[in-house]
Amino acid sequence: MTLKPGDSVLLAKGSVFKEQFDIKYSGTESAPIKIGSYGTGETPVIHGGNDGVHSLYASNIVIENLKISDTGGAAIYGGNVSNWTVRNVEIDKAGSSAEAGSVTFRSSKNITIEDSKISGVKGDGIWIEKVDGVNLLNNTVTNSHGARADAVQVNDSSNILIQGNHLDQTQADSSKGVIALVRATNAVIEDNTLTGGGFGISAPAGKNVAIRDNDISGFHGYDWSFAVGLGDQGNSRDYDIAGNHIHDGAWGVVVTAPVDGTSYVRSGIKVHDNVFDDLTQSALKVDRPASGSFYNNTIESGVDVYSISPAVADARTFSVSNNHTVANVETALATTATKAAATTDAVADPAVVAVHDNLKIFTDTGEAHRGNLLENDSSDNGTLALRRFGDESVGKHGLTLTGEYGTIHVDRDGSYAYTLDETKLPADHDGHVSETFSYGVNDGTLQHSDRDTLTVFIHMDGLLS
Repeated sequence: MTLKPGDSVLLAKGSVFKEQFDIKYSGTESAPIKIGSYGTGETPVIHGGNDGVHSLYASNIVIENLKISDTGGAAIYGGNVSNWTVRNVEIDKAGSSAEAGSVTFRSSKNITIEDSKISGVKGDGIWIEKVDGVNLLNNTVTNSHGARADAVQVNDSSNILIQGNHLDQTQADSSKGVIALVRATNAVIEDNTLTGGGFGISAPAGKNVAIRDNDISGFHGYDWSFAVGLGDQGNSRDYDIAGNHIHDGAWGVVVTAPVDGTSYVRSGIKVHDNVFDDLTQSALKVDRPASGSFYNNTIESGVDVYSISPAVADARTFSVSNNHTVANVETALATTATKAAATTDAVADPAVVAVHDNLKIFTDTGEAHRGNLLENDSSDNGTLALRRFGDESVGKHGLTLTGEYGTIHVDRDGSYAYTLDETKLPADHDGHVSETFSYGVNDGTLQHSDRDTLTVFIHMDGLLS
């Protein structure tokens, strides 16, 4: 069968396709080739003796509304492909323990897997290798089996978004874990629920990696088990680990490597605004040379705050400050305003526009001056979130920064409260002083964001009169 751009191959609901489905033709960005289903009844099933769906070099493909089960190889395999979307696909008992993953993409570009369910497979749930542009959105992966099986493994890839997934390795049968993110460049892992496994997120090397607002638990199979680990397979630069709830496990965030291993750079590691509870080990472990900071975290009493080796402590390259110990984390969380979350389907050609904000202070009573950074910003899909303020990410519980003339607290919904510190105001001025904060917003996706600034004008004559 020859396929042209815009063609669809639809399997009848209730049917079973007992061969490997080979895709040899390409669509275009405006007219992809679609593989899906039609009719009423049960979702059509692909049983492949080898792979379920197999393709080399094809581009602009959509696979949706199918079930793939009991395949000898991968449920879906793509090599040197581009612009693929796998949507609403159920995968069950597929894959091989001798191979990498039940869904595998290698040496490819722009791969999206969304709203799909993967359960009881042999090998990794999803395996991504050397892919530029990875979006794993709102999937469920449960109990990937095998000695090398993680729920998700992404190797040597860039521009990665792993968002809104439920990944459960509670019944896994090895020391592997939930997410392995190896040598990633520009990656965001956010708003996921990660359960079980030998570890939650292993990101042993990478650059510009954000791990934020995840719920990570159940990683207690081994005395070395951790929620987030990095630093043992390559240079690790610019990690932002913020807003996560880390609980019911062994170690929290671990920066480590084998004693006799290669010497790597571990720099720009920020661990802040997380919540740690019910851990058998400390919230932070740093036992190899590293630079970074651990601050504004909440730790339940009974959990050690940190374990830092004497060599790192003596070097004073990893600071610990402004952390809080509470008797009961659940009570603390209950008294904190929760973020209203929304998931919006992407629309054609979405965009985000941030507009400059001004705060003008004429008088001061000691109370905070309030406003909202997002009121004059816009996005095509109607969703806006404040993700960065200054050089920091805005966590689930907000962010507080000290400026030149005062302190400002911001929350994800854009609201801010600026408290002026009159002791910092200069005696020599020309009627007013000002300071500027940069901020970044997005529309709930990694691809669409914008930045602008908030300028605080302080009218000195009004304050002093």
